[in-house]
Amino acid sequence: MSQGAARKAVEAVWRIEAGRLVAGLARITQDVGLAEEFAQDALVAALDQWPGSGVPPNPGGWLMTVAKNRAIDAHRRRVVHLRAAERLGRDADPTDGPEPDLEDALDDHIGDDLLRLVFTACHPSLPMDNRVALVLRCLGGLSTDEIARAFLIPEATAAQRIVRAKRKLAEQHVPFALPTPPEMAERLASVLEVVYLVFNEGYSATAGQDWTRPALCHEALRLGRVIAGLIPREPEVHGLLALMEIQASRLRARNGPDGAPVRLGDQDRRTWDHLLIRRGLESLARAEALDAPVGPYTLQAEIAACHARARTAADTDWERIVALYTVLGHIWPNPVVTLNHAAALGLAGRPADGLDKLDTLDEMSRGAGLSGYPQLAAVRGDLLARLGRSADAAAEFRRAAAATRNDGEKALFLARVRDLQP
Repeated sequence: MSQGAARKAVEAVWRIEAGRLVAGLARITQDVGLAEEFAQDALVAALDQWPGSGVPPNPGGWLMTVAKNRAIDAHRRRVVHLRAAERLGRDADPTDGPEPDLEDALDDHIGDDLLRLVFTACHPSLPMDNRVALVLRCLGGLSTDEIARAFLIPEATAAQRIVRAKRKLAEQHVPFALPTPPEMAERLASVLEVVYLVFNEGYSATAGQDWTRPALCHEALRLGRVIAGLIPREPEVHGLLALMEIQASRLRARNGPDGAPVRLGDQDRRTWDHLLIRRGLESLARAEALDAPVGPYTLQAEIAACHARARTAADTDWERIVALYTVLGHIWPNPVVTLNHAAALGLAGRPADGLDKLDTLDEMSRGAGLSGYPQLAAVRGDLLARLGRSADAAAEFRRAAAATRNDGEKALFLARVRDLQP
């Protein structure tokens, strides 16, 4: 096998197995940072050996065996060092806890391990940016360079976020364990928020030349499916997965043949991925079948489903969407929901009501930093255009174009300005 073919095979296996590998090792070592190091050691060993020996029949098992052996060797060396220190009369590090019996910890509990890793990587002591980086690294198998490119940050910044996250977990002795029942709801909300953030950055990139970053959407979908398999009785897990699947079905249609962004109402719905739509509607049905109050992700999935079920843009049930946003605003009040509600009112033929709704954002935007949010000006521009106030609408779209950091979005807003010229 050539070096190039071996590298591609290793990268493919790593992307699939990284989460399970780090999760299993973290149970053994009780340290996410060490687990990731041993997993990386196994990756290097595969890159060294597979070109000569070929890809083994069970590549994931091969990586796990190598990584576990490295963990056991490191543990044995540490035990020898501690015993030598005792013989020399030196005290062991007082922060050291009881040494785990690694050789008795080698049985597989893949599902439980992955679940522990999800909740550990999303520990509330970590800033959100660090949680995202750690989840993408340990669960998603992304390299530091890939994480940096995905979020348009320097590679050194991405590396710092990962290092700081692992260091903080180690310094605070965060156990590699599931949270207690009282903590579970809060921690699950954090887990879902991380996945939601990753998906949204892929679906509507906040900066750069690309209108979308499909690779990030696919990573979020993969993580969402893993979590749905691990926590099947939580409706919001299925609600988030439904939302992402339905939204992702439109990725191909969000850019025209020339790469220019295409608004939802102008998309060629024949290019939507109908398999993803079907999967999303099935996930939504699972969320709604569970006996629990409806949550914000499930409601957003319901809104996405209204678009998915409409054969043409004109068939969209905007009154139902407005009603769903009304409910969403009550259970999950935030400025972005209010903004989307206002936009939906305009599309339902009630632009004046939409402008009234935007007026309620004035106080909220001061505290939420929404005043410089390009979509705020864009929605106001759309509502003004629907009322025939073209000059005012064009001014709002110019303001939106000046505020956005995404090149494709800027082009879209400037195109609206041109359309409004007399």
